Amino acid sequence: MTDSLRDLALELEKFAKEREWQPFHSPKNLASALVVETGELLEHFQWLTEVQSREVSLEKREVIGSEIADVLLYLIQLSSALGIDPIAAAQAKVKANALKYPIEKARGTSKKYDEL
Repeated sequence: MTDSLRDLALELEKFAKEREWQPFHSPKNLASALVVETGELLEHFQWLTEVQSREVSLEKREVIGSEIADVLLYLIQLSSALGIDPIAAAQAKVKANALKYPIEKARGTSKKYDEL
């Protein structure tokens, strides 16, 4: 985990500890909260066209940024609860995806790897 993510994880742990929230922060509960927050993020794009979703106003970007922060914070807390380094996990996933989606087969298509 990078220093900035580790620092954020420690800050979140301190925040929860001060409020005695640790009993509520099981992996199941954190994963559930992550899904809820991701749904709240999606709401901002629900009825937009592809073009509109790329052109949201600055005010809307601030609200969306707050939802992205909620998602990130719960993801970091879930990673911490399970002892998973999210950066290492993401790096491993990028390598795995490179194998599943070779450039010569995947370029310019949205097909899933088993359809290439």
